[in-house]
Amino acid sequence: MGDKSQSKKIMTAAGVPCVPGYHGQNQDPSFLEAEADKIKYPVLIKAIKGGGGKGMRIAHSKSEFQDQLQSAKSEAMNSFGDDHVLVEKYITTPRHIEVQVFADKHGNSVALGERDCSIQRRHQKILEESPAPHLPDATRKDLWEKARAAALAVGYEGAGTVEFIFDNDTGEFFFMEMNTRLQVEHPVTEMVTGQDLVYWQLKVAEGAKLPLTQEEVEAYMSTRGHAIEARIYAENPDQGFIPDSGTLLHVRTPTPSEDIRIDAGFVAGDEVSAHYDPMIAKLIVRGNTREEALRKLASALEEYEVAGPITNIEFLKTVCKSPDFVAGEVETGYIEKHREELFAREAIEPEVLAQAALACLHHDSAPVARKQASFEGSAVGFSPSYQSRQITFADQTPGAKDGSKFDVRVQQTGDNTFNVEVGGRTFEQVVSQNNPGSHVVTSFFPHTRLDTTVIRDGDSVIAFQRGTQYRLTIPRAKWMDKALGTKDVTNSVLAPMPCKVLRVEVQAGDVVEKDQPLVVIESMKMETVIRSPQKGTISKVVHKQGDQCKSGTPLVEFAEEGEEN
Repeated sequence: MGDKSQSKKIMTAAGVPCVPGYHGQNQDPSFLEAEADKIKYPVLIKAIKGGGGKGMRIAHSKSEFQDQLQSAKSEAMNSFGDDHVLVEKYITTPRHIEVQVFADKHGNSVALGERDCSIQRRHQKILEESPAPHLPDATRKDLWEKARAAALAVGYEGAGTVEFIFDNDTGEFFFMEMNTRLQVEHPVTEMVTGQDLVYWQLKVAEGAKLPLTQEEVEAYMSTRGHAIEARIYAENPDQGFIPDSGTLLHVRTPTPSEDIRIDAGFVAGDEVSAHYDPMIAKLIVRGNTREEALRKLASALEEYEVAGPITNIEFLKTVCKSPDFVAGEVETGYIEKHREELFAREAIEPEVLAQAALACLHHDSAPVARKQASFEGSAVGFSPSYQSRQITFADQTPGAKDGSKFDVRVQQTGDNTFNVEVGGRTFEQVVSQNNPGSHVVTSFFPHTRLDTTVIRDGDSVIAFQRGTQYRLTIPRAKWMDKALGTKDVTNSVLAPMPCKVLRVEVQAGDVVEKDQPLVVIESMKMETVIRSPQKGTISKVVHKQGDQCKSGTPLVEFAEEGEEN
């Protein structure tokens, strides 16, 4: 069942419906294109040994088929050591629904409910839930039956996941593949069944019968409500969900409980490497209803703080509040369909900038304060005349408008008391203290109290306030960059992470359009196309195919205006 082509032949013979497509051995590019022409576009190109969204591409037309085929095969070879692909009809409004099955050597097979995994990016799941919303009960039971039939057809033993594509337009479903293992999202099923699936695996491996019958599983599920899992990734949603890497400077998780579970592989101080999958953790919640589970998920995500690499936590918060998602109107193209709504950005509140400035002042003056006095509540250590300070912040929050800068002026008026001016608005007599044992700045504004977590890392400032993360930087003066010998990369396209250059699509002198592919890189076993941010002329290709690049390294340089000729 690990071979996607062979498994489809077995399923067809067992009476399980499959998506129309070519699942044979002929891998000649021209032949595959001819098969795609027969199937009719759009088509899905998928590695037969694939998983995790790797080696998958959609060709929307004949003109792009060969490029997408090459990309899928290249990624498949790098990830699985096998570049064989299949070509299938791509259903335009699909849902991804999978069934958790278990079977033993005594001929027993059970379905432990289904999971809807339709919220995806890069063909990889980021939100999974059970039960699937708005699924007719007859269809649900039919899915379970077909999944059990799939397991029995191959004499399967142990844990498996039978994945289906559900057509939102027709209500039909088709077998996609079977994963012969526990999935990343198996905790969702554990939440709604009350079962430990790893324990089940061990019992089956010992030769024991399944712990429960199908009827007993369904009885448990009828009392357990709804569960949702959110995958926490080190990635930048605003740059096409490109993976990020680096040191985890600060990690604060929600408090685990019977209904809130966190499966994490990293803690503060760990390094998220560019060589592995960028998943940091999984957050799983349960509620008596889907609405209650969504409320718990939104609340838990607001408690989740990660400073260091950019994560998808803010994006997940936005999805959880998206009206169509709340209504259960899901499909695998949800993110692209709702792009304008999901990637909208709100202005930074003045209080956030004020808190960031106060935190910087507390941080900068801490050594002086310790010399002056050792008791809590001492002055933050300006001079006795309480001088004024001005700090400029640039907004580095993903999706923020480039070049957004904010000036904050702080005048100390007494021990731990300040007047703060932000963009023409003044907060007078703000009492502010920094907790020495944490990164939390507590300030009493005239209209409210704020507790803000602020992490300072060189010129970077990351703030968490009222459940939202803000990424700021303190820009260096140009004379400082010159003194440090910092290279001007204004006209360069930079490597977003440590990577290997797989292909270079341009050469010096080429005139390119905005969004035109420039370089294809590989990081964390994922291929990423680096596209042109503007229309212009390439003056230099800095790195060639096969080069290893550090994060921030220029890949391609543009000619400055007036230099094109």
